[in-house]
Formats: sequence, C-alpha cells, structure tokens
Amino acid sequence: MKKFLSVVLMLTLSVAMYAQKDVTKFLGIPIDGTKNAMIQKLKAKGFTYNSVTDMLEGEFNGSEVRISVVTNRNKVYRIYVADKYACDEGYIKIRFNNLCRQFENNDKYLGDNDQTLSDDEDISYEITVNNKRYEAIFFQKTDEEQKEKYVRDRLLEKYTAEQLADTSQVMQGKVSCDELIFRLDYIKNTKSKPVWFMINQEYGRYRILMYYDNEYNKSDGEDL
Repeated sequence: MKKFLSVVLMLTLSVAMYAQKDVTKFLGIPIDGTKNAMIQKLKAKGFTYNSVTDMLEGEFNGSEVRISVVTNRNKVYRIYVADKYACDEGYIKIRFNNLCRQFENNDKYLGDNDQTLSDDEDISYEITVNNKRYEAIFFQKTDEEQKEKYVRDRLLEKYTAEQLADTSQVMQGKVSCDELIFRLDYIKNTKSKPVWFMINQEYGRYRILMYYDNEYNKSDGEDL
C-alpha cells in the first residue's frame, strides 16, 4: 500500500512539474519568473521602461501601448497591455471587433466563435446606464512539444523504449490506450492559458485593455 501511494504521489508531482512549464506567453516570453527579469526581456523586444510610471511603452499589434508587469509573491502572473491613446466610441468598436477576428483566425488560440459587437450596439449607454462589461476571452493552445514529452515520460514509466517502438503492441492497443489516458491526464492537469481583453471607458473616451495571465502564479487565497 505504501509503495502504491508513493507511486501515486510521484506521478502527481510529475504532472504538476510538467504542467507548470506550459504557461501563457506574451510575444513568445513565458509569463513567469521575477518582475525585473520580465522587464529586461520586454526591453529586449524593443519596449522602453518608464521608471516614473513603472510601465513599459512601445508598439504592440499595430498600436502604441503601455505595459505593466503584475506579480504575486514576487512571481509574474499577468502582463497588462493598455492602449496609450484613448479614442471615440466608433473607433473602439472597430478595434474590439478587429481583435476578436484576429484571435479567431490565429491558430495559436481557441475561443468561442463571434465575440464581436453588432453595429447598432450603444456602448456608451450600456456602460454608463447598465454597467455592462465588453470583454472577450481566448485561450492559448497547449504546447504540443511539452505534451508529447510528458506523455512519453509517463509511458516510459510503464514500458521500455523497445516496447514503445514495437508497432505490433501499439496496434494491439497495449500502448495506445495508456497514451490516450496520459494525454487526457495532461490536459486535465494543465491550467488554461487565458488571454482576454475589454473596453475601458474614461470620461467618454475608450481604450482596449488586454490581459495575458499565468493561472499558476495568481493568488489562490494562500494569504487568507
């Protein structure tokens, strides 16, 4: 029994270890590590750090933006991207819908179809009178290379490399069944990688705010 429990514990730790490597990325940079390290990586991408505002500035997806690196327990859990310049209601609707379509057409993301706004949507009225939030959410797809490594490592705990190379065993389902189980296990134990954005209103002007989140580093009530 003790041996069984130790094996279960080892597998559980292995899942956590591998899953945490597959985190949301911003411009190819994993959202993890220290704030200073992240700022240096963003500066290497061409952004300029403003020590007064504690934000970075530069161009992102064709717009001038300000970027904030947000941490929890000294670990980065969010990259916050805000339009540097506010715009009117008509243009913000175009910006929002264009972003939705860009994410929908990007093979790196999954999300609900058609999160765009209709032409007759009265954004100003809905936000001011009904406190409506205009937001859309997408999820970066699982890192396939990391998933393949995880599945193979789990299979090698059960089979030898020679057995995995034996086509007859795979065809008989002895390996393929376990491979499917480990793939489902990986997905179940890998937190989603959300990227979401919203319309923010300030004195009748509007901006797009974007959030790239690492769910592993977010606060989970540990300080309560």
